[in-house]
Amino acid sequence: MADFKFISYEDQGEVLRLAINRPPYNVLDIATMEEMNAALDLAMENTTAKVLVITGNGDKTFSSGVDVVDHTPDKVVKMIEVFHGILKRLMQVSIPTVAAVNGAALGGGCELAIACDMVVASENAKLGQPEIKLGVFPPIAAILLPRQIPMTKVMELLLGGGIIDAKEAHRLGLVNTVFPKETFAADTAKFLEQFTSLSRVALIHTKKAVKEAATRPFYEALFHIEQHYLKDLMATEDAKEGLNSFIEKRKPVWKNK
Repeated sequence: MADFKFISYEDQGEVLRLAINRPPYNVLDIATMEEMNAALDLAMENTTAKVLVITGNGDKTFSSGVDVVDHTPDKVVKMIEVFHGILKRLMQVSIPTVAAVNGAALGGGCELAIACDMVVASENAKLGQPEIKLGVFPPIAAILLPRQIPMTKVMELLLGGGIIDAKEAHRLGLVNTVFPKETFAADTAKFLEQFTSLSRVALIHTKKAVKEAATRPFYEALFHIEQHYLKDLMATEDAKEGLNSFIEKRKPVWKNK
């Protein structure tokens, strides 16, 4: 396992945990993001885990975003390369990804959270894209937010640079569920159990099907999903065992008279 300085990466068997380790604000500088890319490479090589969790160490901030000093002309190209490298890798992770937002997720921190498949948040969490107040805009959020929430709210958040609380993020659909701050770690672990109790193969194929269908017209998507289902999923031992087990349980039990 790699020796990281600015993040922690744990292989807990069925769960992989990547945490930004620069409390209290968990700012993403270039060095930190390079370590995150290395950790995500490890996650993509893993063949046993069922879910990847991304969070921030400490109890105040998930991440306050990319370090402003790395936006200067001499660093911005490198910054974009490594930051967008994180998002590109996240899109390639085959298992479900969950952002555990344990505090403020702002700027690049918010982009990191919404790039995950699911988001759970502490009741004290806040999400927002304040980049416009610095005279710039968030490229990843400009792509992802319109796919997740109404365009009118996208415009308000990106053009106004506003920040919303966990309750509002949940109402909009950016957050799956909101947990009390005091029980956030335990509640998040319980949330993950719904995935760790299932077949890794089924999780991977289901996620792939959803991702492939999301941007296609219905009939084109249906064709690809059918091929995926029949040729890929049904050829796996997990599908055969799962279906056969269910069928066996459904068989009537005849009693001798």
